[in-house]
Amino acid sequence: MKSVHPKIDESWKKVLLSEFSQEYFIQLKYFLEEEQKHFRTFPPNRDIFRAYNTTKFDAIKVVILGQDPYHGANQAHGLAFSVLEGTKFPPSLVNIFKELQSDVGCDFPSSGNLLRWAEQGVFLLNTVLSVREGNAGSHRMQGWEQFTDATIKAINENLENVVFILWGKPAQSKERFIDTTKHLILKAPHPSPLSSYRGFFGSKPFSQTNAYLQAHGKEPIAWCLS
Repeated sequence: MKSVHPKIDESWKKVLLSEFSQEYFIQLKYFLEEEQKHFRTFPPNRDIFRAYNTTKFDAIKVVILGQDPYHGANQAHGLAFSVLEGTKFPPSLVNIFKELQSDVGCDFPSSGNLLRWAEQGVFLLNTVLSVREGNAGSHRMQGWEQFTDATIKAINENLENVVFILWGKPAQSKERFIDTTKHLILKAPHPSPLSSYRGFFGSKPFSQTNAYLQAHGKEPIAWCLS
């Protein structure tokens, strides 16, 4: 069978290599190629696997799981919820920063780039890794969910004492793959303005994460970005 080999860090290839030869992944590649013939898609191809290429597999301490990438120009760059410097903060990111401020006292940052988190072992993953411009959810049910299921399973099986922060129902659908006897799950509504007031605010994910990491002998995350 033909195999597709995306540009993904070697640490991830070791645990996900078998996915690239599966029919769903090959069809996903064809789907993306066809989409890009007719539409603009985000993030750019070079950034689709950026979360994997920034946070090495064995370095993961925390997984923040979202839904699908931002669908506006100059927003998504492959790290869930993150935007590049100079880009206006999407409403969900504003709410994340409000909770960050309330939870651990960080000043509101000037940039929405979460690269500093990713470099500390915070794996910023969406359940779906691409999207058509202006059309949220447009690349769902095309194979990405199966790939990110495999990703969560690999983390669950091979690592210990990882904090999984699941924001929103698509993210929480992955809960069934996580062994709570060796990992911590923190669940809350998605930080979108449509759902954030149903329990996202006041959920204190950042302080709870650091308390758990420290209790298991790991360095806490320096969450403040400013």
